[in-house]
Amino acid sequence: MSYALKPYPEYKDSGVPWLGEIPAHWMILPHRALFYEVNERNHPEESLLSVTIAQGVMPQQALLANSSKKDSSNLDKSNYKLVEPGDIAYNKMRAWQGALGVSQYRGIVSPAYIVVRSRLKQVSRYYHYLFRTPAFASEAERWSYGITSDQWSLRFEDFKRIYGVLPPLEEQTQIARFLDHLDRLTRRYIRAQRRLIELLTEQKQALIQQAVTRGLDPHVKLKPSGIEWLGEIPEHWDVRRLKRTATLHRGYDLPDQQRELGSYPVVSSGGIIGSHSRAMVKGPGVVTGRYGSTGAIYFIEPDFWPHNTSLYVSDFNGNFPRFIYYLLHVISINAHSGKSAVPGVDRKDLHEIRVAVPGLEEQKAIATMLDDRFRRLDIAIGQTAQQIDLTREYRTRLTADVVTGRLDVRGVSLEVLLPDLDEAGDLGDLDGMEEDAESDGLDTEEMNDADD
Repeated sequence: MSYALKPYPEYKDSGVPWLGEIPAHWMILPHRALFYEVNERNHPEESLLSVTIAQGVMPQQALLANSSKKDSSNLDKSNYKLVEPGDIAYNKMRAWQGALGVSQYRGIVSPAYIVVRSRLKQVSRYYHYLFRTPAFASEAERWSYGITSDQWSLRFEDFKRIYGVLPPLEEQTQIARFLDHLDRLTRRYIRAQRRLIELLTEQKQALIQQAVTRGLDPHVKLKPSGIEWLGEIPEHWDVRRLKRTATLHRGYDLPDQQRELGSYPVVSSGGIIGSHSRAMVKGPGVVTGRYGSTGAIYFIEPDFWPHNTSLYVSDFNGNFPRFIYYLLHVISINAHSGKSAVPGVDRKDLHEIRVAVPGLEEQKAIATMLDDRFRRLDIAIGQTAQQIDLTREYRTRLTADVVTGRLDVRGVSLEVLLPDLDEAGDLGDLDGMEEDAESDGLDTEEMNDADD
């Protein structure tokens, strides 16, 4: 993104703390002068919309398609509120968290949501970006109230008392168009970086699969393993049941009230979840989920406390611990790929799985090679993930600066963005949704809290 933006030539104090200084020709008005509430109901045939924290207003069907969330909306939707394209909807209980935005769709939303429409000839997309800045989120929080923080609501009576900004209509249009392009560009870049992480992760899995089932010598003589998911293995390797190679144990319960802060990590199926004053297992150890299909496997060097949500290995039966760590990865990889019958198996079933095992020195060589390769791959994955975070932060900061007038986009040609879009590569629909979209959904408690 190789464009340079400058401040406006002249500013004035807005008198509104969350806005600060604004361009001298912009106006300050209370929201009651800019918006009015819409309460049109009795359209149960319309498609259901959700107001998400990550993306604003979107069809609930699209939201649920790639999510484990269920539709918790009422069967009777006659009381749901109609939303027209250009309307702004917000979840009154989560507006201060960013659950608001302009709708591109006609549909209905929960009665617990607020729908507002422009009084003047305003550009709704401009206010979509303005209302989703951290500064407005703080202002929304200031005007929200309730018994507890998780029940704070921004009612329309309070929303209309907030003072906001009104740039000239032409500038609203320019700002909205600029930020739309910025958003599409950053989404495309993030999608490319995510794909890179996927490819690097696939490379790691392929390396493990090759090394742990075939060894390091590409010319080694092979023999049939007799195991479908293993295929051929080096002729000098042994095939044995996992229980003869490593013994899996169930973790131990550790209630919060019994946990004493100490130096020993407490490890669950999701990783290290805290520390304790004493250990139950002498390290090193390998920890995984209670079932073979969890996919999360951790190597723990020091003494540790394996949580009861996990299985752990501390008895390696004379084998190299790091090799066992990678061997369990191979079992997990094949469980997820559907090439074997191990998904969802418990400890006893895992013990019965047959695996191929080389001698101790070859185990050490395989583990050493994988450790070395993974150090470089993990650095690349970490740097790529950091680039995603920095890009998001940059988008948030630049959006806030443009929408509040700290930077001037008048006269900036959108064509400046297009070369960068081309450089990102053709990765599909620019308007595609980010996979990690966080949503507030349609919670039951919001239904109960809805205004009639």
